[in-house]
Amino acid sequence: MKLLLAEDERDLNNALTKILEIKGYEVDSVYDGQAAVDNGCSIDYDGIILDVMMPKKSGFEALAEMREREIHTPILMLTAKSEVEDRVKGLETGADDYLAKPFVMEELLARVLAMVRRQNVYTMQTYSVGNTVFKAEGMELSVGVHSLRLTGKEAQLLAMFMNAPDRIITEKQIIERIWKEEDKEQEKLKLYISYLQSKLESLHADISICEADGGYRLSTEQ
Repeated sequence: MKLLLAEDERDLNNALTKILEIKGYEVDSVYDGQAAVDNGCSIDYDGIILDVMMPKKSGFEALAEMREREIHTPILMLTAKSEVEDRVKGLETGADDYLAKPFVMEELLARVLAMVRRQNVYTMQTYSVGNTVFKAEGMELSVGVHSLRLTGKEAQLLAMFMNAPDRIITEKQIIERIWKEEDKEQEKLKLYISYLQSKLESLHADISICEADGGYRLSTEQ
């Protein structure tokens, strides 16, 4: 598995690189946001670890540019701030996960492992429910001639729902599938559900995601 690590604190960067390499990852290390964009857009990585506060370009700016350039590699944001606004900004820009500093190394390793495992999940299927089509390979959601791209976790969530329309999927089942080793992710789950529902509404889809008995279901009733 090949990772890109963008972290401007050189001691931390070197330590993370060594630990990840010991765990069997191949790691490219860079120290600023522009180098992250250059590498992320030219090399096929299994995952990217992106610090928020970096010179030349911030992590948010680097993330936004990569997503604008159709780079769908899963991205984990590292931030020294734990405020909700910063987490929401990262997720809305296209991050797949975030981890606040200071963090425990075991948690970082667990999140990276979960991220790269998810990279190859739901990569080829095409789902069709009602007037809505989802092409998992390009994470493209479309209704008629209108379409938009989803983020990694949004794509995984929608694939789960479209694979079982009108069936209730519990929060526990979703969290175990999407976040794997992580727990206590109800806040993130609700945030992603709201993003996904907003995108369905923006395309005038005739399906919707509804809360139901401790979980959610993809409703085809209008």
